[in-house]
Amino acid sequence: MRVKKEINIQIGEQIKRAREKAMLTQEQFAERIDVSPQYVSDLERGVVGVSIATQKRVCTVLSVSSDQILFGFETENRAVAIAEKCESLSENQYMLLSNIVSKFVEAVESANSI
Repeated sequence: MRVKKEINIQIGEQIKRAREKAMLTQEQFAERIDVSPQYVSDLERGVVGVSIATQKRVCTVLSVSSDQILFGFETENRAVAIAEKCESLSENQYMLLSNIVSKFVEAVESANSI
């Protein structure tokens, strides 16, 4: 019996969560990433590790980031995060913030061109 590495167990759990969220069976998932169903089972249980090439296919098929698979969290688009914070602003507050951001970006671009 193989000794499971903790990192493989953690990655396997993240892959399983993402696969289930995508509502794919192990068989369907295996077919889409071009591996055997047994490999998917072993991967999700942490019996085997994942190669970079396979991880890339996993992320593509499941529409997840490698951060989510490796570290257990989704990376958030920074612009989207800022936009969500601005949703509760009034129209006047939004326009003020928009002007501030525009001036800030202009200043940063100007400083970078020096």
